[in-house]
Amino acid sequence: MSEQDLSIWSLGQISMRAIDIERAKAYYRDVLGVPFLFDVPKMAFFDLDGVRLMLAVPEGAHDHPGSILYFRVPDLDQAHSVLTSRGVEFDSDPTMIADMEDHELWMASFKDTEGNQLALMSEVFKA
Repeated sequence: MSEQDLSIWSLGQISMRAIDIERAKAYYRDVLGVPFLFDVPKMAFFDLDGVRLMLAVPEGAHDHPGSILYFRVPDLDQAHSVLTSRGVEFDSDPTMIADMEDHELWMASFKDTEGNQLALMSEVFKA
């Protein structure tokens, strides 16, 4: 394969650091409701609609905060309410981030048990 033949097709896996893997696994599975796939020592795997989320205990150079995960939800107010009832403390209430021609982009941010930044996002299409 030459350089010109390379093409990236899709996102296959995201890795997030987890200092306490059991605590993080319970949070993603039980609080956020992300479908759990399997675990191995120092790692837990989840399914985000075909994209695998790997929670891993950081080692050496891999011990750094992760990227922000934006979870798409159909109804931001409902998701915010459910997660708040499960003990999630949001950094921000649902807020309109952008008003586009055909839809509005709404988000609300929070952190997981490991200090990683997360957010809910919803695209509300205009009638």
